Amino acid sequence: MTIELGKLPYEPDALEPHISARTFSYHYGKHHRAYVNKLNELTANTPLADLTLEEIVDKARESAATGILNNALQVWNHAFLWDSMSPNGGGDPGGRLKDMIERDFGDIGSFKEQFAAAAMSRFGSGWVWLVQEGSKLRIMTTGNAESPLNTDSNPLLTLDVWEHAYYLDFQNDRKGYTDTFLEHLINWDFAAANLQD
Repeated sequence: MTIELGKLPYEPDALEPHISARTFSYHYGKHHRAYVNKLNELTANTPLADLTLEEIVDKARESAATGILNNALQVWNHAFLWDSMSPNGGGDPGGRLKDMIERDFGDIGSFKEQFAAAAMSRFGSGWVWLVQEGSKLRIMTTGNAESPLNTDSNPLLTLDVWEHAYYLDFQNDRKGYTDTFLEHLINWDFAAANLQD
């Protein structure tokens, strides 16, 4: 099975003016595509070539195959990122997700402050995640390509804080980029759909 570059869930210009089509041409069209191509190159003619992306991640973690793991995680992380944003995003969540956020973070405003603080505290490249661990929610960061995929932390949504994700639109203003995500792009419906019972 060849891993494919999934289709964006919206047009490349759909998040403008918050994230430009130019950024998507690089981030999705070049960075994400490069991870897909490299992963397929590394797994070609190996037993991993017939596995799903999630299975490749598991096998690469078990065998400490760092190059395969990094590329597989970046393929998965980026696909998850596109779904974590929406042209109709922002605002506040509803239902069970809202109740859980208010219970675990105080209120939606406090959640956003803590999420932004986590984004700013991640040194270098990485990701910020809202995850579910059992009945609780928490914010976590991961460095470089690492991800909560296939761990005890169930990912609900993510934000990429690698500089290539925002430099064309925000230069080095990671805080402005994170605030824009939280106020205008965050896809609460996607996060709610990822909740486990």
